[in-house]
Amino acid sequence: MKSGFVSIVGRPNVGKSTLLNSILETKLAITSDKSGTTRNIIQGVYEDEDSQIVFVDTPGIHKPLDQLGNILNKKAYQSVDNVDLILFLVDAEAGVGKGDRFILEKIKEEHLPIIFVLNKVDRIKKDQLLKLIDEYKDLYPFSEIFPISALKNDNVVPLIQTIKKYLPNEGKIFTDDTFTNISTSFYVSEIVREKILRLTKEEVPHSVTCYLEKMDQDKDKVHLQVLIVVDRDNLKKILIGKNGSLIKKVGIEARRDLEEYFQKRVYLETYVKTIENWRDRQKYLKELGLDELDS
Repeated sequence: MKSGFVSIVGRPNVGKSTLLNSILETKLAITSDKSGTTRNIIQGVYEDEDSQIVFVDTPGIHKPLDQLGNILNKKAYQSVDNVDLILFLVDAEAGVGKGDRFILEKIKEEHLPIIFVLNKVDRIKKDQLLKLIDEYKDLYPFSEIFPISALKNDNVVPLIQTIKKYLPNEGKIFTDDTFTNISTSFYVSEIVREKILRLTKEEVPHSVTCYLEKMDQDKDKVHLQVLIVVDRDNLKKILIGKNGSLIKKVGIEARRDLEEYFQKRVYLETYVKTIENWRDRQKYLKELGLDELDS
């Protein structure tokens, strides 16, 4: 049986999380049009009759503007340690820019097979695509150059089949009941955070985070309480919205996804809190995976 680890790397917003979700045929990683949406290393296990592939979704590598950006980049670089193959994703519509070239220089150092994946090809014409492929083949001796549309699931199955060629025959890595490294509480919190990112503008920074405070369930329903943490009172006001309109909308949209996840009725309570003391800050940074900010 073919098995191995495959890291998905690229700039923010090139479709890494969308590709992971498409491969797994389920919503595992949250997505938005804002950079820095993915903050954690998320593993998803794909399995069929002749393979078990662990896909590793990573934060988008970018020019950091603050320490948060530095730490997200560090996590992304660490994701290519001890993997068997790298999928280097580029937005076909945007083309290869300085950021993509910077990432390529980094991953070249790993001396691993690299599949160059041109995503979002549904947004360009066929003659443009052929021109891009011809142009980019000279960037580096990629193992493959593969055009896809992760959002439309176009050419994703052939990509999986191609990946298998570069994996060892070593049997299963995980047991059959292993699907991901993330917990239910993390997933619930991320879904709420996704809706915040999608419903707010740039004045709400990516330091907003969420905690699942309480979960009770029976065979018919789930009751969830999620705390949204911000670091300034004005952000708290924005997230709540006029007469609670925005926080209500976040709850409505999150509940739809969570009901699909739990396959039962969901009662979701969300509330917003501003960090007020050192202990809260430590908990907040740990949840973000950013303990290093205070070290």
